[in-house]
Amino acid sequence: MLLGSAKAGRELPAVLDQEQAREVLDVAGAGAEPKELRDQAVLELLYATGVRVSELCALDVDDVDRDRRVLRVMGKGRKQRSVPFGAPALRALDRWCVHGRPLLMREGSGAALFLGVRGGRLDPGTVRRMVHARLRQVEGAPDMGPHGLRHTAATHLLEGGADLRSVQELLGHASLSSTQIYTHVSIERLRAAYRQAHPRA
Repeated sequence: MLLGSAKAGRELPAVLDQEQAREVLDVAGAGAEPKELRDQAVLELLYATGVRVSELCALDVDDVDRDRRVLRVMGKGRKQRSVPFGAPALRALDRWCVHGRPLLMREGSGAALFLGVRGGRLDPGTVRRMVHARLRQVEGAPDMGPHGLRHTAATHLLEGGADLRSVQELLGHASLSSTQIYTHVSIERLRAAYRQAHPRA
């Protein structure tokens, strides 16, 4: 009888713990220059919503429903979804839209929500570099890009009691199997906490 080798486990994504996430957002929130206001709003939205960096950069001003605190996001396969966000992200967005965006706007800026320093639509590569730089400022935080903030948002939602189907819908995953990796992340963190805290672990 032949025995098959064990399936290689899917590598678990690095995520920030809740304290590290708070520190990243606090570090980012210190400045008042247009670029700093933009970066704060970008970080707040990435963490609050778990949207992909490409989805974030594609947002237009009217994709934000401030009253309902919901983003209209165009996902993979041109599928549109609504993603809620919290009060801290709204405050950061408002500061950017009132005090930052008007100073970076140029003739060709159009309706883009987030602008680069030359007034064009913000580039995903710029966001990636900014996220890496911000994370380097937080001691002990893993080095990761915007996708790491997506993983972090999903993990924190599940740890906070959100159900898997809701997280699937928020992230715009076509199938539940894509979302299930986050349950493994949460279980691993629970195991680590148990090993550290329980006297008979």
